[in-house]
Amino acid sequence: MGTAPAKYEIDQAAEAPHCNVLLLCTGNSARSILAAVIRNHKRHPNFTADSAGSFPRGAIHPIALKQMELSRVPTDSLRSKSWDEYAEPDAPKMDFILTLCDNAAGEVCPIWPGQPVTAHWGMPDPAAVSGTPEEIERAFRETFMILERRISLFLCLPLPNLETLAIKYEVDNIGAR
Repeated sequence: MGTAPAKYEIDQAAEAPHCNVLLLCTGNSARSILAAVIRNHKRHPNFTADSAGSFPRGAIHPIALKQMELSRVPTDSLRSKSWDEYAEPDAPKMDFILTLCDNAAGEVCPIWPGQPVTAHWGMPDPAAVSGTPEEIERAFRETFMILERRISLFLCLPLPNLETLAIKYEVDNIGAR
């Protein structure tokens, strides 16, 4: 039997292009930070994620930090920042822009260089939950789990085999799950 000829061997990592993903919410203190950290922690070689907000709070929510630490996700280089950093001419080209809150999805966004695929993955803001400490922590845990599921689905998309409109359709559908 032996091995297949070299022309039939496919290196999936080499075949797929590298993609930059920008995750947005208004405050950039919880959802978008969690999503970017989850994405980068999964160590998929063809994706890099970052987060930003239209009106960043300037600090990461302490319960978001606690949830990341409980999940053993690194938090050392995180910071709350404005989406304006990614609209600059020398900013990295984004391939995907994903909004995670209804406010950011409805706001007038900067013009993103390179015509990235955009999608809305709306979800409640755990930082807006009031109640007992347990209820607030549960909201952050649920948000983390939803984002982890959506990002896992996103990373499974066969991007090199899909046309741009099909990619947009699939990424939009992930936000509905």
